[in-house]
Amino acid sequence: MGHSIYDDASRERAAWNAGKKVGKKRPFTQKQIWAIRFFLDRERRVRDRALFDLAIDSKLRGCDLVKIRIRDVVAGPEVRTRSTVIQQKTRRPVQFEITSDVRASLLPWLERRGGSVENYAFPSRIDHTKHMSTRQYARLVDEWVTAVGLRSEESGTHSLRRTKASMIYRATGNIRAIQILLGHSKIENTVRYLGVDVEDALLLAERTEI
Repeated sequence: MGHSIYDDASRERAAWNAGKKVGKKRPFTQKQIWAIRFFLDRERRVRDRALFDLAIDSKLRGCDLVKIRIRDVVAGPEVRTRSTVIQQKTRRPVQFEITSDVRASLLPWLERRGGSVENYAFPSRIDHTKHMSTRQYARLVDEWVTAVGLRSEESGTHSLRRTKASMIYRATGNIRAIQILLGHSKIENTVRYLGVDVEDALLLAERTEI
């Protein structure tokens, strides 16, 4: 049943977030992306390199990324250039691109993975008929970031989702485009997600002449 807030036992229990950094995870910089890719290539971690690259390109939440099936990223003998998935959180479709570099890292993994187009692209280590769990995905990301000298408290699975979106925003300032790419139902969610503040808004306004 759990403890009441008035129970003595509840006063002895530490809060779930005690000592932890809670909040938005930072997007990766280009230098950090290269460092993680170098680490994964050096360790010959073909699956992890494909997972890392697809996570950045797709901008998907972890719960959607791990459920990608081979058919979602493959058309015939080739890796797709675009794909669409239904988001678990919103039940709305979202499209994403698969750039040439990401296709180049996906193909060796899918060839090694084998299976049919109905199989999950990243299977569970326990039951290969099921998809990788979000917990396993989070553990892998923690391992990658610590391997290149980053703090897992500051970088995580949401860093991968935010990275490309943040880069596009800095390059274009187009909030509406980011909203579509992230699959947000409201633009206000995108503004909060990117951490757009008054200074950003003023800079965008100053660049616009009428």
